[in-house]
Amino acid sequence: MDARGEARHKPRVGARYPDDGDAVARIRYRKRDRRDYRTRPTVTAVIPTLNEAENLPHVFRHLPNGVNELIVVDGHSTDETLRVTRKLRPDARIVLQDRRGKGNALACGFAAARGDIIVMVDADGSTDPAEIPSFIAPLIRGADYVKGSRYIKGGGSTDITHLRSAGNRALGLSVNLLFGTSYTDLCYGYNAFWRRCLPHLFVNCDGFEVETVLNIRAARAGLKVVEVPSYERDRIHGLSNLNAWRDGRRALAAIMRERFSRMPAPSDAWRPQFAELGDLHSAAPAAAAPAGVPALAVDAPPVLAPVAGAALGM
Repeated sequence: MDARGEARHKPRVGARYPDDGDAVARIRYRKRDRRDYRTRPTVTAVIPTLNEAENLPHVFRHLPNGVNELIVVDGHSTDETLRVTRKLRPDARIVLQDRRGKGNALACGFAAARGDIIVMVDADGSTDPAEIPSFIAPLIRGADYVKGSRYIKGGGSTDITHLRSAGNRALGLSVNLLFGTSYTDLCYGYNAFWRRCLPHLFVNCDGFEVETVLNIRAARAGLKVVEVPSYERDRIHGLSNLNAWRDGRRALAAIMRERFSRMPAPSDAWRPQFAELGDLHSAAPAAAAPAGVPALAVDAPPVLAPVAGAALGM
């Protein structure tokens, strides 16, 4: 119980407040934005893409109606990704990442997002957008961060290989021992969280290790973390950009860095200088565009209208 006689929430997936002197500052920072989103939060889906034109129709078709804002982050695709997005979802905001890699793509999408809740969805069809309501529900009930798991009842995968599964479990065990967590699926990229958590997550990595870093920082920041079952399917078209050995080593290196370095103080210093495709009637100056890319507008999102929970199937 706290000084006001209110029960404090204990993270369901073990998370400890950091021992360093920044702990109090982090708690205070997290409490700055305590508007009541429990009844009608707005939801942003962030989809990082790199040559995913063939897979996007499937992903878009299965997005629930309750998603208020769709952000497609493009890693300078050479196929028809942008054209397909514009044709099928003219309401989507297309953000061009300023560097390379999934971590940077997600950081750009997070920086552009204006929904109360942010959901990470893969563009290859492996994560099911229809599961979004099951991620939103725990957030509305009081969680800060919800992560999908393929290893709890109701979850599964037809895509993960034995090698990747063994590596994921080994890395997860390491994180659980080093950080006092009880994660069942560390390296899975289907997560959702309140946008107010971004200063704590401090997304400043570029590669596939971003999933590991997000989960560790959520725990280190003392966020209330909940796991929900998720079923991963095979990529529909094309080849995965994931390399088990290379990205496994990057995830392990990220774990070691997080273990032996101070947690970044909550701030907006992580935000990349993303650029947005198309004319959003922004007063901001246009960013420099890569060769062959149409005119850009910088960070000029519309105001989102909340939707009722029924639109998300809840």
